[in-house]
Amino acid sequence: MSGIDILVDTNVLINLSEGKKGLNDYLQGNRLFVSSITEIELLGWYKISEREKKFFLSLLSDCHVVELSIEVKSLAISLKQKNRLKLPDAIIAASSLYLEIPLLTFDSDFQKIHNLNLILLDN
Repeated sequence: MSGIDILVDTNVLINLSEGKKGLNDYLQGNRLFVSSITEIELLGWYKISEREKKFFLSLLSDCHVVELSIEVKSLAISLKQKNRLKLPDAIIAASSLYLEIPLLTFDSDFQKIHNLNLILLDN
């Protein structure tokens, strides 16, 4: 897998920061996108250390942040209603659908979204 656009879920970036092996195969050489929700989840954690904050800021600077546009909100509302998703997951999935790019995640809850291009990683 190389040279594609891909939306990266929060849990992938957390696992990367913790040294999980094999993730670089999915990330390197691809154009990475994250939802603004991912940015908030990473940097807003109440126990974040200065080292973690620097790591995530550096990582996020290499990503394109998908803001919460009217279109993403509308998709998120529909996904939340139809699939009973948590709000952050609905926004992340909506961002992937809006951009028409795959979502890279460890979260199997995204499998219930039928038209989502999903790359589900094993824990």
